[in-house]
Amino acid sequence: MTIRVVVADDQELVRSGFAMILDAQEDVEVVAEVGDGAAAVAAVRELRPDVALLDVRMPVLDGIGACRAISAGNSCRSVMLTTFDADEYVYEALHAGASGFLLKDVRRDDLVHAVRVVAAGDSLLAPSVARRLIEEYTAVTARPAAAGPVPAERLEVLTARERETLVHLGRGLSNAEIAAALVVSEHTVKSHVGNVLGKLGLRDRIQAVICAYETGLIGVGSGAGSAARSGAGSAAGSGVSPSGE
Repeated sequence: MTIRVVVADDQELVRSGFAMILDAQEDVEVVAEVGDGAAAVAAVRELRPDVALLDVRMPVLDGIGACRAISAGNSCRSVMLTTFDADEYVYEALHAGASGFLLKDVRRDDLVHAVRVVAAGDSLLAPSVARRLIEEYTAVTARPAAAGPVPAERLEVLTARERETLVHLGRGLSNAEIAAALVVSEHTVKSHVGNVLGKLGLRDRIQAVICAYETGLIGVGSGAGSAARSGAGSAAGSGVSPSGE
């Protein structure tokens, strides 16, 4: 199956370079190259691609706004691209619905791998990286008082085992580590993870991490100690990688 991609960047050379790399792959087709966020949203709505590569800083509509609109409107998955590695961009991108975050100096092979990973339904951040980002985010960012926490009642649709699986997802454990903690097979864990994502309407494991924190299922700073007590450490790794398979 061919992976259809929209590339959005206001720098023509950067945009063309990414498009050239991706178009050279037998299983990838760049269906549009655009120079601003509004054009990216329009291209996604018209062409229905599988993945959108979005520069964070673009005219008319920035990448975060474009990602938010794309995530709300269809099944296309977004990967954010930037020359800036400031944490606030990562946080904003995750909450906008991004499935990954890459710096523009990403290696050719890692860019292609990232598109394939996201198109397959995974996220680009290793579970441990996602956990660290969200822990830091919830520790230093004040949620508006009027908004309040996400209602814990949202989790009532989960079975006890699925709820336990979400706890482990929130702590950044991989499927293998969750299987060890629950004393079940990885196949069973994959089934639980799929049920959690489906019942809660979550796109991927990154959103599951956010949900676990925002519903109060687990608290900031609880990950490492709780994981140690369960007999499984947090997943190692950083950069571009599948989400805990």
